[in-house]
Amino acid sequence: MIWDALLIIAAWLASSWALPSATGPDASEEQSRYVFAHFMVGIVEHYQLSDWIADMTVAQAIGIDAFALNCASIDTYTPTQLALAYQAAEQLDFKVFISFDFAYWTNGDTEKITAYMRQYAAHPAQVQYHGGAIVSTFVGDSFNWGPVKNGTSHPIWAVPNLQDPAEVTSGVAQSIDGAFSWYAWPTDGGNSIIPGPMTTIWDERFVKALAGRTYMAPVSPWFATHFNSKNWVFICETLPTLRWEQMLRMQPSLIEIISWNDYGESHYIGPYATNHSDDGSSQWAAGMPHDAWRKLYKPYITAYKSGAKAPAIEKDELVYWYRPTPKNVACTGDPLPQPNGVNMLHDSVFVATMLTQPATLIVASGANPPVTIEVAAGIVTSNITMGVGVQNFSLARGGKTIMSGIGGLNIKDHCKHWNYNVYTGSVAKED
Repeated sequence: MIWDALLIIAAWLASSWALPSATGPDASEEQSRYVFAHFMVGIVEHYQLSDWIADMTVAQAIGIDAFALNCASIDTYTPTQLALAYQAAEQLDFKVFISFDFAYWTNGDTEKITAYMRQYAAHPAQVQYHGGAIVSTFVGDSFNWGPVKNGTSHPIWAVPNLQDPAEVTSGVAQSIDGAFSWYAWPTDGGNSIIPGPMTTIWDERFVKALAGRTYMAPVSPWFATHFNSKNWVFICETLPTLRWEQMLRMQPSLIEIISWNDYGESHYIGPYATNHSDDGSSQWAAGMPHDAWRKLYKPYITAYKSGAKAPAIEKDELVYWYRPTPKNVACTGDPLPQPNGVNMLHDSVFVATMLTQPATLIVASGANPPVTIEVAAGIVTSNITMGVGVQNFSLARGGKTIMSGIGGLNIKDHCKHWNYNVYTGSVAKED
């Protein structure tokens, strides 16, 4: 009995000294992982509630939890579209949060930003994390979130974009709860372009600097842009799968996909929305669907949320992506030069096989002889030398073809405008 009494006393002492656990609706979030997608509000001036519902429904289907609503201070329709986004998300049991784009907001906009947080921090569709409403940014490194937090009755969890992890030690950084990195492509910082493949060097710098605070890691499949003001391509040819493999190893607190609908930078994974304002990006984004990447992302998202180190594949399928022309085909009607970084690209066709069992991949790219590759179960990315013409894909197992298909876009040896975006498609197992 004395021993039993001692055990009871020991248990009481242990509970008395234990750290307090999370309480309320966010109690389980200590062990939860969330995936968000960066959504450009600035190009959806004419969106109706039905448009928001359509996008969110597609996002939910692959496991995305919320949209990060990138919005500008100069757009008069920002209040209208934010209201519609929160309304649609509430209807679908989806979530959203605001990402203030500091290409337009300034450090002098504290009152306006606080007003938005007062309006939405406690909204049923607002993402809550560790008991606070998540808010983020694009750049805005020097913005002080202290006054916003003090001016909002509902707790706020500020995870702004920092351009340099060393900024975590700056004065205003004491007001943040974490940081979001924009370095989702091979770079030495800023918009510098380096040869691939992607590494986790920037992620590791952020995690170390944050020292336990929330790290929101970026995931992106591509980057190619061709405006007069920004004209470059990052070297990210295997990034659609490589980056997710890195995330499964790292298991960051949060992930933000860049992006859902940024057609101008060619890294959209959402459907190409006809009801958006065109800033000229239709030149390289129209007719170049990225829908197949969602099929590729879904098993990775599921694996990340479960803490698994590899995705589980339940159905045989392949996803392909390739540019519309070889990299140095001369375009005859483009007033702008080739994008920076083109010289580092490869003239290749990329195929990610999603297999329940090993199989043989056969790709015939244009007039090139068919290439045969033995691929393992799971998700494996292969590349094949690009050939002008029709793209043929097939998979065989046990000497029998289990799926085959033709690429949705022929590769050409002529063009009017430079286009370093990619066409994506998929081939599923025949029943």
